[in-house]
Formats: sequence, structure tokens, C-alpha cells
Amino acid sequence: MHPSVHPSKKPGPARVAAGLLLCAGLSAAFPAAAATDVITLSLEELLNLTVVGASKYAQKQNEVAAAVSVVTRDEIRAFGWRTLDQALATLPGVYTTYDRQSSHLGTRGFSVPGDLNTRLLVTINGNRVNDLVFDTGPTGRDFPLDLALVERIEFIPGPGSAVYGQNAMFGVVNVVTRNGAAMDEGELALGSQPSQGMNEGRVSWGKRLDSGLDVLISASGLRSRGEDRDMEFGSTGISGRAQGLDGERDKEFFGRLGYGPWTLELVHGDRRKDDPTGVYGSDPLVAGQYQGNLYTLAQAQFESPFSDETLQVMGRVFVGQNRYSSRLSYGTPFDFPSVGDWYGGELRLLSTALDGHKLMLGMDLQDITRLNQAVIDPADSANNLLIRSPARRVGIYGQDEWHLADDLTATLGLRMDRNSTTGTHISPRAALIWQAAPSTTLKALAGRAHRAPNANERDYYDDLVLVANPSLDVESVDTLELVANHRVSEDLRLQAAAYRWTMLDQIVPGVDPVSGLSQFQPGGKVVANGLELSADKTWVWGGRLRGSLTLQDARMATGDRLANSPQQLAKFNFSMPWRAAGVSLGYEFQYDSRRKTLDGSWLGGRSLSNLHIRTDRWVDGLELGLTVRNLFNKRFAVPGGTSNWQNALEQDGRSVQFEASYRF
Repeated sequence: MHPSVHPSKKPGPARVAAGLLLCAGLSAAFPAAAATDVITLSLEELLNLTVVGASKYAQKQNEVAAAVSVVTRDEIRAFGWRTLDQALATLPGVYTTYDRQSSHLGTRGFSVPGDLNTRLLVTINGNRVNDLVFDTGPTGRDFPLDLALVERIEFIPGPGSAVYGQNAMFGVVNVVTRNGAAMDEGELALGSQPSQGMNEGRVSWGKRLDSGLDVLISASGLRSRGEDRDMEFGSTGISGRAQGLDGERDKEFFGRLGYGPWTLELVHGDRRKDDPTGVYGSDPLVAGQYQGNLYTLAQAQFESPFSDETLQVMGRVFVGQNRYSSRLSYGTPFDFPSVGDWYGGELRLLSTALDGHKLMLGMDLQDITRLNQAVIDPADSANNLLIRSPARRVGIYGQDEWHLADDLTATLGLRMDRNSTTGTHISPRAALIWQAAPSTTLKALAGRAHRAPNANERDYYDDLVLVANPSLDVESVDTLELVANHRVSEDLRLQAAAYRWTMLDQIVPGVDPVSGLSQFQPGGKVVANGLELSADKTWVWGGRLRGSLTLQDARMATGDRLANSPQQLAKFNFSMPWRAAGVSLGYEFQYDSRRKTLDGSWLGGRSLSNLHIRTDRWVDGLELGLTVRNLFNKRFAVPGGTSNWQNALEQDGRSVQFEASYRF
């Protein structure tokens, strides 16, 4: 594709306080409700959940060198989330942008309009999901795993390249799946959303057999008509109703086998989304335009302790493929397919043999055997183009979790990456974690992360709107952060995180001085400062309240604020059982302040409420759910990207979704 085409083109945090009072009143109204569990874990159990995505081995949250957040399966059920971005959007410093193709995740003030989550690393059980051509970290319906199969979501904000290398600039999202023992039976699920003409279904089965073999298999499917919406197309002067142009289909499969130290996994997702926006400067209001993504990921992993359990060995091999497909009209239809195939492996050693040290040493290799982009003109094959970009990545990393004293730990990490296009790059990180009191943890963190230009940014050309830039080099970000965790009581925890990050050589769309065409080029310096405050409260009767307030300021070196970077975020999630009705309630509120668009204008802030009602008490084995998103039908828009005719894209109004699942 050519995402460098440049077509011409309040409520506030006080509501949060009111919502908190409302939730407090609700909890008082149902003081002894215990019929339908909402959050089955106590706060102590939630804080003791292990996190593997931060250092590639299990750590408690207060040991992790980051302001880590964990979203559990209980929460996913309590709020009826169906996509990864819906769950992540409830966390401090995270916000979303939907351009009617895919959902883009903003973290700590950074989400360039049109960016494809290239600076966020997404993994499934540690296996990289970001594609090869665009570096996309999928978080919406393009994520190739049904959220009903997720045990927990780990979000580790900040630079993660010291462990993971490429893409982990603003955070790592590690999705941990359920296993057969956790499912322990079959599940049949159906869902419907009438306003979108959407229907979906899933069938899953999991079991740990008497032989010790753990098995889980699942297949899901979705079809949606989408919404008809009035659209304007910038400098073309064209406007009209995009009718029947917003459809979507998605197919997913997941399989897992586990036996002793061995695990074998297969993830497959195939999504196609119709385009009502005339993306990449294509013809407005023309039917048949779409973009599609297919992921197939497989890995075999061995993990076991040795030497009296002082040495843990993990080895894995993986193979994957990504297929991007697109048909857009420029007078006549053109196809823009891309193909990525890769395989690789990783070996990691974790030793506790040296007193006071937890030493990790690892190496991974990704051999990209095929990485092709193409332009196909069905009307004239003379216009066809094929661009090949095979590559190889090798990384060596090490980390020492050093216990300097009973209450003081230092984490020192370093990774060296070498790829066949931009050479060798170093990513360090350091952390000092002080257990100041049994209920208080303080963390001082510093790190650097990098991202090499992807194949689309570096190699794509069509000599009509975009030229390649093979000399394009890496971009990097340096981050300093202070984190404080304090447990006020057994059921109340507070956290504060203050950070400053500086990005150098940001890869941005520019203009080639020779041809005058669009070209990706190194941009200026970006600096951001932010403060994230959050609280987590649970009750013994099953209620939970989680809220946060974020203040962030991201600017170019010139002092100009970044586009699509709200300065205030406020959110809270409240879930509770209601015994009298035999149901559970989940309510979430999100407020984002105004956002700047690419033409310098401002879009007003938004406040959204979502409600989920669930019961598994009325019929044995049957769980019913009702989700209302954008409960009060608020109208709002988000900034469009350089690939859009639209400077702003209006978002969906109220939608109602019905869900039913049966365990057999």
C-alpha cells in the first residue's frame, strides 16, 4: 500500500467523581450480594498474579520493572469485552482511535493519526504477532484470537526492547490463553448486534485427559453488515451516504496441545473489512473496496527446570505467515497484496544458582524468507509491480535481577539486535525497586527502545504517489519513570507513575526533494511528560472498582502538540453482583479530552459509558449477556490520518449486543 498519500482535507473528569459516588451508592444498596460472582479474586490474589510478559519469566507485579497492569478473564466476562482494544482502553494512559478499518492504540500521549500500532509489541503466549510489512500490532477485530479464549492480558507500558527488540517502544501486550484444564468442557457461544447487522459464533472444547495430555481447540466466525453513514471526501468535493460499504467478516481458529514441559500452539485469523472512507486517496463511494489480513502463527515450546531447579531452560521454534490483501479503485480497480513468511527460534536460560541474583540469558532469530509487496492492475499487467524485501533479525539479550538487600532490588538488562537492513542496535534498561514498607513499593526506571523502518516505509514505491527510502534508519525512544504502589488496606491499592520520554528520528511521511512525491523520512524530536494515577478497590461480596486519571503532554521540539494526543484521560470500571435479579452488572466510563487533527483544528472531548449485564444463574450451563456500548448515544469523532480524505472520522453511536453461551 501507499499510506503516505496526503489528500486535502465538554464533559470532564468531574463526571468521574460523580460516577464514583454513584457506584458507592450502588454498592451500599446491595451490601450482601453474593449470588453471581463478578470478580472472584481478592485484591491480594489479583496483586499476586504472575506476569511473564515483562521479562519473559514469571514475576509478581511488585517485582516487575514497569507500571504493569493485568486484565483477568473475570474482568473480560464482567464487562463483555469482545476485542483486545476494548479491554486495554480501560487502563491508565491508553486510548483508542478507530478509522473504520482497524483500531489504533494510543499509549502515553502517542498515537499519530493513521499509525498502525507499529510502536506497540503484541504477543500471544510470548509469540510475536506484529506483521512484517507494516509492523502492525493488531488490537481490534484484526487480532487473530477470540477474547473468550484469553486467561489474562498483561500490559507492560514503557520501553521493552531490552528483552524483545523491535516494536516494543511504548509497551508490550502479552495475551495468555486458557488451556484445556481451565475450560474442562465444551462451549457453544452466539452473539448478535442488530445495529451493525452483526452475527458471530464460537465452538470450543478443552480437557486434560487421563494421559496428562492437555487439549484445547476452538473455531470462531463473524459477519457484519456495518453502518450506513454520511461521508465527506475532502478536496474532491464529493459527499454522500456510504451505503453497504462498511461490512466485515472474520474467521479464527486456535489449537493447543500440552504435555509435561511441551506445548504446541496454532493461531489462525482471517479478517476482511470493507472500506467506506476512500482510504489511501481511492475513489469515494465505490463498492468493492476492502482491506484484509490473514495471520497463521504456530510455535512449539519446551520449558523445564534443571540442576535442582536452579536452572530453567526454555526453547521454542516458531513459524508464521501474514497475508495482506486490498482492492482499491483509482478509476479502475487495483489490488495491493503483500506476503510475509518467517520462521525462527529462541533459547533462554534462567539461573538462580548465584545467591541474590536471577540471571537470564537468551537469543532469538527470525528468518524472513519472503516479504513481498505488489501492485496489480487487472486491466493492464504492464503496470504491475513486485517489491521483494527478505530480511533476518538476530537478538542476544541478558538481564540480572539483583537483590542488593532484603528490600532493594536492581534490574539491569541489555539487548543487542542485528537486522539485515539497518545493522546493529543496543537497547539497555535499568530499574531500582525499593520495598519501602510491606505495603509500599517504589520503582525508578530507565530504558531505551528502538524500531527499524518496516518494509512499507523503507521499500514501497509506485512512482505515482510514493517513492522508496532505502537509507531510512531506526527511530528510538528514551524513557525515565518513577512508580509508586501503596496498599492502603487489604482491599484498596493506589498507584502513581510519572514519566518522561524522548523520541528521536521519528519516522514520518515527508516529501522527496528530487521527485516531489511522498516519502517516509526521519522527523524531528518528540518529548512527552505524564502522570498516571490509579486506584483498585474490591469488596468481599464480589464488587470491584478500578479507576484512573492520566495527565499527559506530548510535543514536538518546536513546542507544537502532537496530533491525536488528548491531554487528560479519566476512566473507571465498576462491577458487582445483584442477588435479587441473579445477574451481575459491569459499568465502565471513559473520558478523553480534546484531540488535535492533522490540519491543526481541534475535536471536542468525549465521555462514553458502557454497560454489561450477565447471568449464569437462570438455566444450568447457560450464560446470557447484554452489552450496551455508548450507552447515552454520544456523538464524537477522532482525527483522520494522512491516508484519509477525512480530517475527522465520526464514531459509532449506541449499539446493543446480545450474547449466549452454553457449556456442555
